[in-house]
Amino acid sequence: MKKLQSYDVFKPGAFPEYTYISRISSELMFTYEFRLKQALNTPGYLTSIIGPSKTGKTVLCEKVIGLDNMISLTGSDFKNSTNFWEVIATKLGLVVEGEYSKVNTSKESINEENMRIKSIASRDRYLANKDTIIDYFKNNNLVLVLDDFHYASEELQFDIAYQLKDAIRKELKAIVISLPHRADDAIRKNADLSGRLNLINIEPWKKEELKKIAITGFDKLGIEITDIFAEKIAIESLTSPQLMQSICLNLSLISNIDEVNELDMTLLDKSYKFTTINLPYKEVVKKLKSGPSTRGQKRKTYKIDGEHDLDVYGIILKAIASDPPLISITIDELKNRVDHLMVNIEDKLDKNKLKKTLQAIQDIMTNSEAIYQVFEWKDEQIYILEPLFLFYIRWGVNRK
Repeated sequence: MKKLQSYDVFKPGAFPEYTYISRISSELMFTYEFRLKQALNTPGYLTSIIGPSKTGKTVLCEKVIGLDNMISLTGSDFKNSTNFWEVIATKLGLVVEGEYSKVNTSKESINEENMRIKSIASRDRYLANKDTIIDYFKNNNLVLVLDDFHYASEELQFDIAYQLKDAIRKELKAIVISLPHRADDAIRKNADLSGRLNLINIEPWKKEELKKIAITGFDKLGIEITDIFAEKIAIESLTSPQLMQSICLNLSLISNIDEVNELDMTLLDKSYKFTTINLPYKEVVKKLKSGPSTRGQKRKTYKIDGEHDLDVYGIILKAIASDPPLISITIDELKNRVDHLMVNIEDKLDKNKLKKTLQAIQDIMTNSEAIYQVFEWKDEQIYILEPLFLFYIRWGVNRK
């Protein structure tokens, strides 16, 4: 049998065959796999999965349903179309609207000796409606998975919910995946769907669960990793199994373990920085640091210990990136972090200034493309929506 390579074991962007970790939901003490199976085997119900970004919601669906039986779309797929079923039909490769030819033959006498065959082609139009699509799903044992549902506009979300209400009655199997702390009124607070929902809340990964990815994976490669070392990686992985997979893979590549069969633990920080290379957040950081236009006026800057002076926008990003890494930060915790960054006591920023700046950043993110929507300022708390962004500002441009 072929010897496993590091890229066979650690797969941040694909289904992790060797390092898939099954977890138990603390709500009901059943595995998430069991809960999803139960949900999909309940006719007439829509399944709503909510959980933080990069926590394995889609991988869970792949595990339970299988890639060949999933038809995956995202909220972004519906931005340029108001026809829900047309988008799905296009994904399936079904002709939504087209023509077919029906050929009739008739004999026409030219003279007593000769006969001519005349072909008459008539064209009729047809439309693949939602019932046709629903039947296609049922006949082929397919499941519709709507990922990143929050990327669709609020109006489209309610329209999709309306379309799904009738479809699930006809036993279409469908899953809607979204992030927490985003408006999910269209699904979970929709009175028309009340009593027809299976609700699965994916909890953030705990350190012990993330550690299993490293320990299991390196064991498959014949390499022992200490519990302490695995925990260090788990802390930096910020509740994200995808990030854990990335760090382990990059550490393996930098250590050249496929050749030397030994892990160099002194290269851990280097692997963190290497992991940020391909993350698409350089322009995001630049835009959030710049803040709204000042119309030519310079913002006040503050002296930061060991670094060049920063304005309030730079200070907030620096504070978010500070130790310990957290995916949610209260305004009080942020204020404490900011205070520790400031060199001059008299320059300390008050909460109102921080709140006003955070709201300005939130406005920028709200009015920008999806890639810029990396955290959310809501109810006096910062919710990190993209763990990879937090990892980037900890180990990329904002890290010495």
